[in-house]
Amino acid sequence: MEPFLPGYHVDNSTWFYLSFLLIAAVFFKFGRLFSVRNLDLILLLAIAPGLLFLERQPAAGYVWLFVTSGFLLGRALLDSMFTRRPRLEQNLNAAGMTFLLAAAFAFLMTKVMTEPPPQTTVESVRRANQMLQRQPEKETASESQRTEAGPALSLVVAPVAGISSVVTPDRQSTAGGHTEMEINTARSIAILAHLAVILGLIFAGKVIYGDLETGLAMATIYLLLPCTAYDVGKVNHVLPAALIVWAICAYRHPLVSGSLLGLASGTLFFPIFLLPLWASFYGKRGAIRFAAAVTLVTAVIVASLLLTSADTQAFMRQTLGYIEWASLQFHVTNAAGGFWNDHESAYRVPVFVAFLVMLVALTVWPRKKGLRHVMAQSAAIIIGTQFWYPQQGGVYVLWYLPLLLLVVFRPVLSNHVAPELKPFDWLRLHKAHEKPQPELAAGTGI
Repeated sequence: MEPFLPGYHVDNSTWFYLSFLLIAAVFFKFGRLFSVRNLDLILLLAIAPGLLFLERQPAAGYVWLFVTSGFLLGRALLDSMFTRRPRLEQNLNAAGMTFLLAAAFAFLMTKVMTEPPPQTTVESVRRANQMLQRQPEKETASESQRTEAGPALSLVVAPVAGISSVVTPDRQSTAGGHTEMEINTARSIAILAHLAVILGLIFAGKVIYGDLETGLAMATIYLLLPCTAYDVGKVNHVLPAALIVWAICAYRHPLVSGSLLGLASGTLFFPIFLLPLWASFYGKRGAIRFAAAVTLVTAVIVASLLLTSADTQAFMRQTLGYIEWASLQFHVTNAAGGFWNDHESAYRVPVFVAFLVMLVALTVWPRKKGLRHVMAQSAAIIIGTQFWYPQQGGVYVLWYLPLLLLVVFRPVLSNHVAPELKPFDWLRLHKAHEKPQPELAAGTGI
């Protein structure tokens, strides 16, 4: 912001204090100190100190995030037990909330535009460029960067990269040897991803919750929380969460939600664990359509990569080579850091088994799920991945933050269930054209 505010600079610690005051002033219920809303705010704000510890005391930071993630997991699992959800208005009216939302978005996106984009995002843009030009992939990304994004991210970034290549000169930049077009595209796609999350939260508040002010509140606190600013430029963290939010908004259309979750699963690995839960939510007929949509999106992604890859080796790298399979072993030697680098990695085995047990239990219970179960259990599953994932587990707050805000601010939602789906039209037409067979009369000898 140097051209507008000379000398302006807000570091992570200062932003934590400022956002803490703003969140407390707008959302804290001073008249009801012992309320679930205040407890939720404390849990959400408790994430930030762990991220701040990572800058100077990484070991303490990972332990803090590990413990905080445990409390958040318990909050998500116990959400269905809160049968009474009184409507708690914010300490600011809708007009003031809209102004604060716009101001927070402007300041946060200015941070995106003025700071160097993450290398993982720029690498995704570079791969998208090479796909558009059908060039062989250059091995310039480190292994830790390649594990950050799935093959679908490059396909999503490709249209923005194509537009940016037309309007931006392809000059070489001083930031890691990337071109100016790649850096501008990385910044633009980050802004669009955050905008998708904000619009999804507002839409959910207006349409699903029936209260526009609640949607504005969720979008505002999403921008104000320090954990959002911590990884604000990482598209591969924000984009899957945005797709999941919009899948919830389209929950009455299994084909749409399946397509969005399929695309999210191709962008990063963790939405894959949500697919069984959502299939059980839709029931038999809805699960068939949901699975068909996921399969179709997967086929489109594979076909697109096949058409845009320069050769077979490049295709295999784009589909499977982006995963550092060695990092998923239970003997952790990952240089990126994380909770399991400083603790006995063998304990990841029972933690991962417990995660799988929780995944199965949430998929089958309760048998008749409503939207409130799907939101809370989806948040619990994503938070659960933080405990066994070896690469900086606990840091990836943006994976579940928008979904957790939907859980925190939701009303009762007792009537929001899976839609009643009829068989496909071609099945009904086929049965209608079937001629009934004449019944045989008794004693005719025929």
